[in-house]
Amino acid sequence: MGLNDRLKQSSLAGAPPGGHNEDYQRLKQSLHTRLIEQIDLAALGKLEAVELRTELMRWISTLLGGEDLPLSRREREGLVEELCDEIVGLGPLEALLRDTTISDILVNTHRAVYVERSGRIEKTATRFRDDEHLIQTINRIVNRIGRRVDETSPMVDARLPDGSRVNAIIPPLAVDGPILSIRRFGGRPLAMPDLVNLGSLLPAMAVFLECCVRARLNVLISGGTGSGKTTMLNALSAAILDHERIITIEDAAELQLQQPHVVRLETRPPNVEGQGGVVTRDLVRNSLRMRPDRIIVGEVRGGEILDMLSAMNTGHEGSMATLHANTPRDALTRISAMVGMSGVTVSEQNLVQMVSRSIDLVVQLVRGSDGKRRVSSISELVGTEGTMVQLQELFQFRQTGVDEGGRVQGRFLATGVRPRCLERLARAGVEPPPGVLTTEGMG
Repeated sequence: MGLNDRLKQSSLAGAPPGGHNEDYQRLKQSLHTRLIEQIDLAALGKLEAVELRTELMRWISTLLGGEDLPLSRREREGLVEELCDEIVGLGPLEALLRDTTISDILVNTHRAVYVERSGRIEKTATRFRDDEHLIQTINRIVNRIGRRVDETSPMVDARLPDGSRVNAIIPPLAVDGPILSIRRFGGRPLAMPDLVNLGSLLPAMAVFLECCVRARLNVLISGGTGSGKTTMLNALSAAILDHERIITIEDAAELQLQQPHVVRLETRPPNVEGQGGVVTRDLVRNSLRMRPDRIIVGEVRGGEILDMLSAMNTGHEGSMATLHANTPRDALTRISAMVGMSGVTVSEQNLVQMVSRSIDLVVQLVRGSDGKRRVSSISELVGTEGTMVQLQELFQFRQTGVDEGGRVQGRFLATGVRPRCLERLARAGVEPPPGVLTTEGMG
């Protein structure tokens, strides 16, 4: 039975490419197999990406031209595009990766693919042929870093060429089938004016934070998953002067600093034998020997916090880091817990003193129920009382409710407290304009 005969006996005609129609998936697999049999993949592999795609388009169009398929021109073009993605790209994911409005791609087995747009998760019509097809796509991603996903190594972190972060986990750990998560990163990082325009904070708050970065205050950015910590870290880093030497340390290189003197370091997972792994703490320690002006850690989550606090307190002022916590107070509590993971015994009193002398500001971020990311608090560390670090809040977002459309209602407020860091800002020549720290200055 020919391709056309199989098609006419199915419910394929008129089915949208990329949909849930199983007959369409079988047809695409049949075309894919025939294409692999007819073309010289070794020769095509020597072509540049654009030339390779053009040549494949020609082959696929020729192959389809020999079949009298009851497909519209749009459906044929969609089929050609999907087959091309299958051979030289990441199959069904390629169309989603080309969509710049998508921030996360969440594949829950081959049957369901979700995406996040503007903070809201929605299900798509995209699907994989079966779990084996999904695992093949996962391996195509991780093979670029010399890794493979199988039963002996069922979890992996990787990244795409555009910097997007990828996590995959397969059976037996994933009970229902392979799971793939992709955190997207846009081509141009959001700057502080962009965050202001999006309503993440007010201009007065942005001015104050930029002054603090210029004056080399140590800043901790705290927030939950997906609250925009890395985006804020990128935006704040733009205030660093071009002549400063910056060393960034990340698990996956997400930061996109624009200064000319940036050294980027990235951790490395252990190999299959469990050897060769390099963790954040190793890189923080090594960075201290690289003559940094500032150290920026994408996320602290373990014993490296002790080395980071020491660096902040011994000549590397202006350093920044992010961590997962729901409030500024929770962030400080997490720091205490992470210091305990370092293997170094530090008395509670000494730890409190170290934290209060090392960190100057905590910028707290939240993602509201409407999906919008906001700065919920900017707090200053102002010393200790007993075994407690003292915080004073300078700015806050006060939520008043939710409207009928599900949008969070509220307003940003200045607490009116005079920051102790103002003298330090004045000495650095970056004191914020009068009124910035008052409710009137908030506009």
